[in-house]
Amino acid sequence: MSSEWKPACRRLAPDGRRGQIPGMLTLLYRLVSWLARKIGVAVLILVLGLGGYAVWLFARDHIDFDAQRLRLLQTLSGEHTKLQSALNDVNQRLVNLQAEQAAQQDRAREADLVIAALRADDSWWRGIWNKLFGDSAEQRTKEERIARLEKLKTDATARAAELKETITHTTWERDGLEIALGRVDRNLAEVERNKSKVLHYLTLAWDKTRWYVIVALGSWFLGPTLWSLLLYYAVAPRLSRGRPIQLATLATALPEVSASHVSAETALRPGESVWVREKFLQASDEGLRRRTRMVLDWRIPFTCAACGLSELVELANESDAAEYLVTFSNQADPHVELAVLTLPADASLVLRPSFLAGVIKPRAERLAIRRHWRLFTWQSWITLQFRYFEFLGPCRLIVAGSRGVRAEVLADRMGQASPARRTNQDATIGFTPNLLYRPVRAETFWAYYRGMNPLFDDLFEGRGLFLCQEVSKKGDAAQARQFWASVWGGVLKVFGL
Repeated sequence: MSSEWKPACRRLAPDGRRGQIPGMLTLLYRLVSWLARKIGVAVLILVLGLGGYAVWLFARDHIDFDAQRLRLLQTLSGEHTKLQSALNDVNQRLVNLQAEQAAQQDRAREADLVIAALRADDSWWRGIWNKLFGDSAEQRTKEERIARLEKLKTDATARAAELKETITHTTWERDGLEIALGRVDRNLAEVERNKSKVLHYLTLAWDKTRWYVIVALGSWFLGPTLWSLLLYYAVAPRLSRGRPIQLATLATALPEVSASHVSAETALRPGESVWVREKFLQASDEGLRRRTRMVLDWRIPFTCAACGLSELVELANESDAAEYLVTFSNQADPHVELAVLTLPADASLVLRPSFLAGVIKPRAERLAIRRHWRLFTWQSWITLQFRYFEFLGPCRLIVAGSRGVRAEVLADRMGQASPARRTNQDATIGFTPNLLYRPVRAETFWAYYRGMNPLFDDLFEGRGLFLCQEVSKKGDAAQARQFWASVWGGVLKVFGL
């Protein structure tokens, strides 16, 4: 932060809250940066997707664009003429039907009025009079006229109802023709307006691929979040319930772990030799026999080459009584600290060889490494680690860790049925083989989602010891491109490196 911002932050956030405004600004900056990256890639997806498909459509078409446009205009004009003519016919038919309906309604109404007038004189006493003294022929004529008028009224009413239903269907037909005509008019106006080949093929590409583009953009914006939620809340809890891995039942002795420092100085006793990576060798006393050792163990040459344990410097103390000092330090990374692990004859440690900087052992004895394969356990498939390397004593191991190496000793504590402790999976260096080891879901979703913690932590149970880095660091592969780093890291982890 520049000096101009600091006084302003102090003024805006007094009383112990001076760091609040800069923290909010940092969070806002990260949010804006994240949105900018997301939107930038989304625009790139849109441009490449539509542009590439438009170019493919253009390359596939072997016709003249202007000629095609003219034919399309003629086709749309013809459709417009047909639809307009049909619409005019329907409108004229609708006018005729409505006029006929009105005429039928008038006929029924007039017939009803005449019937009412004829029956106006038919009171009860006039009916008796007509039966006794009236003209029977005149009465029959009147009744016949009323019957004819009733039939006329019934026929007119039925015809008016029939015409009403026909008018409804004809109105629907007119609405359909108006919709089709409006669509043709819009297409015609668009074709008349679109005189550019680029715009034409881009529009055509969007019409054919818009749903694919929408799905791709939705996956880009929401896919990682939905996938993380699925893994954290649905997959990880079920996979964490599996049976733990235990490589040995008893640990007769625990390794002795020294405090970690940027440099570690140790004495090479008579009859001992050290194999060390060249970048970790800082200084050594004169009088040691020096030579190159190609790999740490010829039984696992590819493993040694993959995790950097090749072309080692071998220093041997061939004297009978003198001790020589050797200083180890990482010459390339000042954040890496070293610790010396002493394994007695009856002790062992499961260790990832990629954290091993060097080995001190009796010169006449072979370095003992026991390999454990675990192919048919859920834990191995979760962590993608199918092989474990157990280093057997007597020997001393020089171990490197980011910001230091910490030894966690699991022992009985008051109130705990069984000692158990978890650690960040990226920080784990090694553990005694008697511990129960299994991956468990990370403690918080937010830490996993932001990439601060892997999906699974390492949980150790029992009485023993495990080693971890002070600060989680995945190694040199993290400096490479993310895709290849994850692929290479997965390959190394499969083989327990």
